[in-house]
Amino acid sequence: MIAAIVQFRLPKPVSVEEAARMFESTAPKYQDLPGLVRKYYIRSEDGRTAGGVYLWETRAAAERTYGDEWRERVASLFGEAPQIAWFDTPVIVDNSAGGAIVKAA
Repeated sequence: MIAAIVQFRLPKPVSVEEAARMFESTAPKYQDLPGLVRKYYIRSEDGRTAGGVYLWETRAAAERTYGDEWRERVASLFGEAPQIAWFDTPVIVDNSAGGAIVKAA
């Protein structure tokens, strides 16, 4: 598995409530997305940076999503093109599944 941390600066600080409304408007686009295991929307404590932490089955699945159209949509919605950092995810601890420790294939 692979994790991607996506971040972008916002044109002005947003509250948690404002961020939740923005994120809820895009969340349906990620439901049942091929290769996406989980997505967490994130907002910095000062409200100036937002983004997401994604867990993907493969980097190829992620890259299919993070194309030009997606980058343009993020920039249009939030005011700045996203920055992506990639991380191998060889082990996962899932406390929602009773603390399962999973060695990712």
